[in-house]
Amino acid sequence: MKSITAGIVAHVDAGKTTLSEAMLYQAGAVRQLGRVDNGDAFLDPDALEKQRGITIFSHQARLTYQDLALTLLDTPGHVDFASQTEQVLSVLDYAVLVISATDGVQGYTRTLWRLLARYHVPTLIFVNKMDAPGADQAALLTQLQTELSPGCIAFDGAQISAAASEDIAMLDESVLADFLDSGQLSATVIRRMIDQRQVFPCYFGAALKMTGVTELLAGVQQWTTPSETTRDFGARVFKISHDQGERLTWLRVTGGDLQPKQVLLEEQKVNQLRVYNGVKYTVQPQILAGDVCAIPGLTGTYPGQGLGNVPDSAAPVMQPVLNYALDPQGQDLHACLAALRELEDEDPQLHVSWSSHLQELRVQLMGTVQLEILQQLLQDRFNLTVHFGAGRILYKETLTKAVEGVGHFEPLRHYAEVHLLMEPAPRGSGLTFAADCSLEVLGRNWQHQVLTNLRAKEQLGVLTGSPLTDVKITLVTGRASIVHSVGGDFREATWRAVRQGLMMRQDDGCQLLEPWYRFRLEVGQEQVGRAMTDVQRMHGSLDAAVDPTTSRGNLTTLTGVAPVSEMQDYAQAVQAYTHGQGQLECLIDGYRPCHNAAEIIAQQQYAPVADLENTPDSVFCAHGAGYPVAWDQVPTMAHVPYVYSDTDLPQ
Repeated sequence: MKSITAGIVAHVDAGKTTLSEAMLYQAGAVRQLGRVDNGDAFLDPDALEKQRGITIFSHQARLTYQDLALTLLDTPGHVDFASQTEQVLSVLDYAVLVISATDGVQGYTRTLWRLLARYHVPTLIFVNKMDAPGADQAALLTQLQTELSPGCIAFDGAQISAAASEDIAMLDESVLADFLDSGQLSATVIRRMIDQRQVFPCYFGAALKMTGVTELLAGVQQWTTPSETTRDFGARVFKISHDQGERLTWLRVTGGDLQPKQVLLEEQKVNQLRVYNGVKYTVQPQILAGDVCAIPGLTGTYPGQGLGNVPDSAAPVMQPVLNYALDPQGQDLHACLAALRELEDEDPQLHVSWSSHLQELRVQLMGTVQLEILQQLLQDRFNLTVHFGAGRILYKETLTKAVEGVGHFEPLRHYAEVHLLMEPAPRGSGLTFAADCSLEVLGRNWQHQVLTNLRAKEQLGVLTGSPLTDVKITLVTGRASIVHSVGGDFREATWRAVRQGLMMRQDDGCQLLEPWYRFRLEVGQEQVGRAMTDVQRMHGSLDAAVDPTTSRGNLTTLTGVAPVSEMQDYAQAVQAYTHGQGQLECLIDGYRPCHNAAEIIAQQQYAPVADLENTPDSVFCAHGAGYPVAWDQVPTMAHVPYVYSDTDLPQ
């Protein structure tokens, strides 16, 4: 049988889980058609999901349809859990994007579309709720072609119409030439264009009433192609979960096979291979390439991790932008930390941290829904009743000018010096690390130590102590002692070099960043002036106004960007001045320069030199004893000449 792994993705309330239920029922995988509103959906088994009526965790189900063996991965639909959805995308052969006929393409739909493109996932589209009054297939298809891709073409199960064939051919010049010669398109050509994300088959129906579901299954069976696999073993981890005291590592095998007793990493052996279908599982003697399984008992695994010949995934696009401090309400802090660490194991984007100077536990979140779920998880799973303070904006810092940072660590019988070139990098690129240092200057082992230690902890800026981002850090030179150097010395020298370089640019070259929203605001025509004034007041900017005919009724659509700090509570104001008729959609659009940086820096009162865990100062040795040297004196004390002068630093 043809084996395919497909993910179901959608904006919240589009009917994603309902469609999954309908596909399972239609294929005979379940005997009863579950419903989200009844709390008996096969793919929403968690008590919290039943209570909330939304998917919070990704779940796996299996079905067979004709000669197709389909593994379905149902993903969360709420934007607050987008990072969990993104984890799943890296292991998919295909995705089914569900769109509500009553809402059309929404803000988060566009975000999902961009993520699917980033992970190169071929996509089929199911427009759900076509039984709703006023649902117009032609208008919806036009919207999909305008807002998503011209390659959105209406398919009819395993068949396509002559008009659809012509539309497909028009998308590619070479395909069009062959089509004009022969008058037809082969199934092989269509499959190839789907795999290359030139064509996106669109199906229309109502999952709750089981219409269009058979056609979608037939389309998945007809138009998909199993991914290529390799002989050598490879796998990617996409989820970590904890179930009744067991830690489960969920992965997809991409090459070779996986068997019990096989050593995966750090001498850890596979003790059991489970294939889940909802909450139940079967133990398998072997997992072949292309299949998904869960392994209990492994430690040290994490979402996005590559095993065997598979590299780790890139850092996720969907990152939290709010910081919340834990109010333990009298609970034991150690118990709270242990619980949060377990939840962070499942969702690394929580970034649980302890602020020593504020004496508080912090977590990073996407929004209020995720905060409510986190509190409920702590109560239900760990019996911890806690509160969180008001969410604070999660700022970041970057460089606007290059600098060579130096760290020296030389207490008695220890020695290391590290020089790092730190350069501004493209927005959204995070931190990247490289080495451009001769092995004759610094041995391979020491260079490896430097790069490893750069990744070993979160590097902080010196303006507010916020995480550093969008900087390329390159090891350019250094020095070790044949007698006295050990790995820990290079850890200290490396971290100090980062901070010393930032301090050199503290007044001219360091920049505070804040998260910005991309918003879509619908207001009445008479309220456009008010809305434009509000956006200007919030330090945002507007794109061109959209033609009112593309909006709901007589509402005009305005789009643009604005700081999260200014716009996060604006939805209530919109509801008030539009008397409930207006609508505001906000999605994170990455980080940009902070609009009120001086004010925020003054509020934070961060003293970088006093942050001893991230000191910019160095340690030198004289007369048989180590002594501290302030960061601004390090350039004159360094043992290794600078590679760059101020005039020849990269621009």
